[in-house]
Amino acid sequence: MSTASSATGESWVPVADYRHLRPGQRVRITQTVRVGLDCWTTTVTGIFREAQVLVVGLSTERAADDVFSAPTIHFVKDNGELSSIVVDERTQIETLRSDS
Repeated sequence: MSTASSATGESWVPVADYRHLRPGQRVRITQTVRVGLDCWTTTVTGIFREAQVLVVGLSTERAADDVFSAPTIHFVKDNGELSSIVVDERTQIETLRSDS
């Protein structure tokens, strides 16, 4: 398993499946956002709280059996703010390596 190091010397381990995260783990989440032809990357770090699969309604009429779900990670940012991110195919999740 490969690891990545940050400028602070922390060692991060990639997570293949968000369902393996445990509450209290320190996470770094990187997403590539695409809007039209523009594309950029954003990264956030914090403490993982929980993962849920949210079933959401859309603003258009859909068939009753056409369910749309969004896997969502809930966490606390380093500044104390509660936050959530919807996981997509461009989401990269890493946990801080624990040497203990």
